[in-house]
Amino acid sequence: MEGTTLGLVGSTFVASFVEFVEALTIVLAMGFTRNWRSALAGAAAALVALTGFTFAAGYALSTWLPQAALQLTVGTLLLIFGLQWLRKATLRAAGLKARHDETEEFAVQTAAAQAAATNRRFGLDTFGFVVAFKGVFLEGVEVVFIVITFGLSADNVPGAVWGAVAAGAIVLTLGAVLHRPLSMIPENALKYGVGLLLAAFGTYWAVEGLGVLTSEHHSLEWPGGDLAILALLALWLLLSRILVVALPRIRRKEMA
Repeated sequence: MEGTTLGLVGSTFVASFVEFVEALTIVLAMGFTRNWRSALAGAAAALVALTGFTFAAGYALSTWLPQAALQLTVGTLLLIFGLQWLRKATLRAAGLKARHDETEEFAVQTAAAQAAATNRRFGLDTFGFVVAFKGVFLEGVEVVFIVITFGLSADNVPGAVWGAVAAGAIVLTLGAVLHRPLSMIPENALKYGVGLLLAAFGTYWAVEGLGVLTSEHHSLEWPGGDLAILALLALWLLLSRILVVALPRIRRKEMA
């Protein structure tokens, strides 16, 4: 398996895994406190909506943009998206932002569900359905974004899709077996890794896409080909670790 393909599948798998874990927590909270029929119906409706959104967005991007422009567009978006993940992960690693805890999130969602009034429509609990739908859809949009951008930029949409599908299948299986949030998953570490991968691949494809600005409008090539991704990954890791050390010192000086 080529380096780009391996990175593609691995990145979409890990990123999707994290998002599916968060969606599972919301569905479990609604299922245990409201009712399972409404929670599962909301999750299923969200998956249908996400499927349609994926095909529409993927078709539009692949049809309207030439290769270099596509790489520049999705690479830039992926870089911005990845830097948001990396920023949060860096702040958590530096102790400047609370770490995400699925057990705590489950408690918050459960308390909200218990306090909400009961309102049924079409045989479903409205609150449970809407919250499950919203949770799965919002987390799923991030998965769709990653699948589309990685798949189109690497010209391997099936590989990106299978990475996400595998992640979803594993999370669903663990949730069905354990019947509780997957708090044992090192989610914060995974998000850190995903942020690094998204930033590295986003930089790689965005720079390649700058070829659209040349007279030939062809994609640029990195020295060393796919190996440049490893160099970019190391560069973003180094920068993030420097910030992990420097940011607390800056904060202490500001508070002094």
